[in-house]
Amino acid sequence: MEMVRMSVIYIHLLACCIAIGLVFASDVEMVRDLLKGHKPGGHDSTHMARLQKSVANALIFLWLTGIAVIGIDYLEKGMNYFANPKLQAKIIIVLLLTFNGMLLHRYVLPALLKAGSLLDLNVGVRTFALFSGALSGVSWLYAAMLGVCRPLAWKYSLTELLLAYPVLILLGFAMMAALTQWARKRRLAKATQAPAWPLAGIPC
Repeated sequence: MEMVRMSVIYIHLLACCIAIGLVFASDVEMVRDLLKGHKPGGHDSTHMARLQKSVANALIFLWLTGIAVIGIDYLEKGMNYFANPKLQAKIIIVLLLTFNGMLLHRYVLPALLKAGSLLDLNVGVRTFALFSGALSGVSWLYAAMLGVCRPLAWKYSLTELLLAYPVLILLGFAMMAALTQWARKRRLAKATQAPAWPLAGIPC
């Protein structure tokens, strides 16, 4: 049974690494585009559909393998296994991550494809998109951290384990909101600049 558990955990970690890599690469590309000040080129329907499908498949594998690991450990340890605060924290974060992914798929991605750029979204949709993005990025990394930190099991309460989670989400949201606002102001300033007419050397 131990070899089966190790094999399932290995697949679980692979799926987690793939999902984090895809999300991180997408976020880095978006931040780079905002810093450079040009319209993002990665929001075409083909790219977004491929990214969405890859992350969704990784999330499905995480659910399946995670449930399998929980089932194996339950058979060995009994109901007391579910009292582990670290396990409870991981389940809460994955549930939030899954629900947030559904909202991104249902509302944010269609609006982003229609607008063509994060900067062109209206303020309400843009704020929701930034918050959902921050929650997604932090949740993937936080869940991975809880997964690899075995010494955290039974050492801290659920509240202590999740204490930094909302703080990191708010910090990520604040940073992206500030960067987006700066990019919008810079683009507006460029658009309102009057063209420089070559008057020098022209006789009056």
